[in-house]
Amino acid sequence: MGEKLAKGGLSFRESVDQMVDHAIEIMDLEPGMGEALKSCASVLQVSFPVEIDGRAETFTGWRATHSDHRLPSKGGIRYAVQVDQDEVEALAALMTYKCAIVDVPFGGSKGGLMLDPTRYTPNQLEAITRRFARELINKGYLSPAKNVPAPDMGTGPREMGWMVDTYRQLFPDDINYMGAITGKPVEHGGVRGRNEATGRGVQYALREFFRNADEVRRAGLEGDLGGKRVVVQGLGNVGYHAAHFLSREDDCRIIAVIERDGAVVNEEGLDIDALRDHLAANGGVKGFHGGTYAENGSKILELDCEILIPAALEGVIHTDNAPRIKAKLIAEAANGPVTYEADEILRQRGVEIIPDAYCNAGGVIVSYFEWIRNLAHVRFGRLDKRFHESRGRHIISAIELASGAEVPDWIRSELVRGADEFDLVRSGLDDTMRLAFQEIIEKRRTNERIHDYRMAAYVIAIEKIARSYRDIGY
Repeated sequence: MGEKLAKGGLSFRESVDQMVDHAIEIMDLEPGMGEALKSCASVLQVSFPVEIDGRAETFTGWRATHSDHRLPSKGGIRYAVQVDQDEVEALAALMTYKCAIVDVPFGGSKGGLMLDPTRYTPNQLEAITRRFARELINKGYLSPAKNVPAPDMGTGPREMGWMVDTYRQLFPDDINYMGAITGKPVEHGGVRGRNEATGRGVQYALREFFRNADEVRRAGLEGDLGGKRVVVQGLGNVGYHAAHFLSREDDCRIIAVIERDGAVVNEEGLDIDALRDHLAANGGVKGFHGGTYAENGSKILELDCEILIPAALEGVIHTDNAPRIKAKLIAEAANGPVTYEADEILRQRGVEIIPDAYCNAGGVIVSYFEWIRNLAHVRFGRLDKRFHESRGRHIISAIELASGAEVPDWIRSELVRGADEFDLVRSGLDDTMRLAFQEIIEKRRTNERIHDYRMAAYVIAIEKIARSYRDIGY
């Protein structure tokens, strides 16, 4: 099978392997460990027919398990015409490293089905999805204990709901069936906050970056997130939530959004919610009245800004455009948006990159929370929410008795509010992203052979995985 090349050279899988090889060189691992870490444990390819408009149509899909040093293995399933085995294996490897970086105890896996989901009706997609799920289940690539899929490009809670229901029908006696899939609808075992998780994680990663003044200065920036000019490439689920939260909560100016039909630019800042509504209604950004339309969207990647967030496909920043990128900081919300060669060009130019293996880990972090919730059979906050509300009221009473003054309503409302599931999920995601980035910064500071966040993140991941391999044997 031919490998898809980004402009300028290596395929996505080759880029991931090159980055891992570089990290292994830095670490001086024992002979053979590097190859053990890089090899994909198993790959399943399935082809199956589904009746579409009265005729049989055959679909091909893959599920790769890169590592099962921790179980279950975890990773999304994407529906796209460009899916192939090479891409699925590369994404599975990236999931292994991603989980290790953020201390989520999963192995890495990934799946894909070669189709354009927009060409099919909901009923047809349901039939295709349920058949694909049965193929994965029957081959041992979908279960709460061994391999747990999640949404990815082209899929969402709806598809995950179909898949988990298919598993339930095949295994009606498995009380943990809800844990076979994450990213499900909230009404069917999903966790609140999962849909926004990856974009929210990008926001938390940027917040943690700007909490570290030395790192901000290293990038040639100053101050906090407030007022920073941001360009977002891709206004799908990840790009939308990252842009929405950064503009609404951190006072960033989203000056450009790039989509398939071009880009829209407004130096004063775009209304992200209005733009998303326009995109949903018209299928593109052209015609949006809140900014200036540019037909050549890829050129807008080179727009002058402080932060660039590529949030769509891999390989959009390559050797052709890397010398002209003006952003001082790139936050990789997509998987592999910067090629290996472009990464080197940007590093030499002093552009700091928050790498995909860390930056977009919010989805798998909250998937971990959802999996735990499904196995525990109780929603987060159910046992202690009212207890903390009662304690808050006692604290207010004590303050008022001691001071003789009434506590203001805005303080009262915060103190007496017990955390619900949404609060706890966001808190857990924030804490995980903070601690992981602090570890990445520390690794970069203390190892003179590491010169960027990407290598620091990969070295951290490989150290953890290699330690596990040594403990369990390989």
